Amino acid sequence: MAREQAQAGPGEQRGSRQGGRRNAPAREPRSKHFDEEVVSIRRVDKVVKGGRRSSFGAFVVLGDSKGKVGWGMAKARQVPLAIDKAVRLGERNVRGYPIVHGTIPHAVEGRFGSSVVRLLPASEGTGVIAGKSVRYVLEKLGVHNVLSKCYGSNNPINVVKATFDALAQLKTKEQYQTLRGVEL
Repeated sequence: MAREQAQAGPGEQRGSRQGGRRNAPAREPRSKHFDEEVVSIRRVDKVVKGGRRSSFGAFVVLGDSKGKVGWGMAKARQVPLAIDKAVRLGERNVRGYPIVHGTIPHAVEGRFGSSVVRLLPASEGTGVIAGKSVRYVLEKLGVHNVLSKCYGSNNPINVVKATFDALAQLKTKEQYQTLRGVEL
């Protein structure tokens, strides 16, 4: 082990348990306008006459951290191609959601399948209190203070879609005033 590390360059660790990914260069973003985060990659095997044919499904969340976020899902024979396709599809799904002082305007609950996600506004300094899947969406949206809780299924894809359902229900105070025709 010591000989391997002596041969390794500065900042490298050969033979580490991380598989050499600790100091790997950051990969180039696939989207020019949005930051992306890969939520899940799934391997699918199809049994055919000659054996197995593998393909990969990628689920990606992308946003600009300024109030716009979207998601994309795609399959391909190789992982990088699946991620590229998912990013291209996700760029079409990006839309804006209201953010007020770094948090959401009011409490909402979103559903998709058997997944339920509840989002609550939080005071300054709270941070994003959320699980991994919800955190990806809220950070890409640009929300800095929010509380969340997931109920039911914790499938990452369904949780992300339930989060988007919750975000779709958000309205600002001004939107409610124009909708109801009443001064709030």
